[in-house]
Amino acid sequence: MKIEQIYTGCIAHAAYYLESNGEAAIFDPLREVQPYIDRAFKDNAKIKYVFLTHFHADFVSGHLDLANKTNAKIVYGPTAKPAYEVITATDNQIFEVGKYKVKIIHTPGHTMESTTFLLIDENGKEHGIITGDTLFIGDVGRPDLAQHVVADLTQDKLARHLYQSLRNKIMPLSDDLIVYPNHGAGSACGKMMSKETTDTLGNQKKTNYALNPKMTEDEFVIAVLTGLTNPPGYFPANVLMNINGYESLDAVLKKANTPLNPEEFELIANETRALILDTRLASEFANGFIPNSINIGLDGNFAMWVGEMITDIKQEILLVTETGKEEESMVRLSRIGYDNTIGYLKDGFKSWKEAGKEIDKLTRITATELEEKLKNEEIPVFDVRKKSEYLSEHLLGAVNIPLNEINNHLAEFPKEKPFILHCAGGYRSMLAASILKMRGWDNFVDIIGGFTEIKETNLPKTDYVCPTTLL
Repeated sequence: MKIEQIYTGCIAHAAYYLESNGEAAIFDPLREVQPYIDRAFKDNAKIKYVFLTHFHADFVSGHLDLANKTNAKIVYGPTAKPAYEVITATDNQIFEVGKYKVKIIHTPGHTMESTTFLLIDENGKEHGIITGDTLFIGDVGRPDLAQHVVADLTQDKLARHLYQSLRNKIMPLSDDLIVYPNHGAGSACGKMMSKETTDTLGNQKKTNYALNPKMTEDEFVIAVLTGLTNPPGYFPANVLMNINGYESLDAVLKKANTPLNPEEFELIANETRALILDTRLASEFANGFIPNSINIGLDGNFAMWVGEMITDIKQEILLVTETGKEEESMVRLSRIGYDNTIGYLKDGFKSWKEAGKEIDKLTRITATELEEKLKNEEIPVFDVRKKSEYLSEHLLGAVNIPLNEINNHLAEFPKEKPFILHCAGGYRSMLAASILKMRGWDNFVDIIGGFTEIKETNLPKTDYVCPTTLL
């Protein structure tokens, strides 16, 4: 059986490509679909079906673009009612792709239409299951997202649906099946996902807390709901885009791919009040940036932090990127529904600086320099990591203000005296620093390498406690 993971930028939502006798099926495609089309052309295969496990919240699926370009049929599981033509499959329905089969297993819980796809090879042997957000490696999908779109679908109701789906639909399946989930560690769609991308179902039955056969339904509900935080604010908007349809990526890029010289860039920024988003490395941003821009680097959890920190999904955006990273920035914004990029700074920040335009900078020091500084003076330290990271281990006396809550706690940052800012490695603290700088703070320094480097110093820290959740 020919099943390959096609990665297009991240582990999460790796699409699975199944090909047989000149026919192919795509599962949960990312926003940019050309790699799938190119692969099918290379294999002399026709894309027959586009299978969606559910209406995704964390990204805009590429199913509509892919179907429009290939005439493939879009397939959702039972109860799905999108605003465009699809095949709404029934539970246990079989779809044939050449000699292979894809069996529909309705597994509501993460959402009501959530579906697992059982892959069956040319000999009739069950090969694996594409579980979407129903079952992860080491975890299960959070059952609280659909309530942000449909109010009466409470997290308790969904958690009980998920329990029944796991017990009655997933656990009876063969131990040797390979589990292909939609996410790996770092996703906001679960709490304790493994960094591993596949496993056998048998091993998950032994090691995944949610598949403990002795766990009652009530115990499961408590376990799966404990430790959840509010999902990123853009999730409901993405769900609705995936249900109702969206502008094609080609159209989005045509609008966004507009190079602007410094004068044009400055004029449009002033006229439109567009957000200036700088996607360069934190170290490059600190050394010089356009005033009032914010830094969310492509090298980190870009999509998640864009969704967390840019609250209006329709916000107009002007980009400053590393040379050659312009289109990648546009595409990665569009993956999560931010389709209003209106241009980018041609030749990057270098052109702005060479034009003699006003620039800003941020001060950074090493953890060793911080250690020396704190020996001689008492300076407030602000830790912008997640609460779970802070509770696990932190610098004594540090105040925890998680990055995604910073705009609600600006009054806690002193204006009249200096302070220190850090996260785990420098990515999030630079985003926080750019926000504070935009709001008028300039009396702070950022720690290069964050808490990872602070741990190597002799500065007093709390005892390490193993975190019970990754949220």
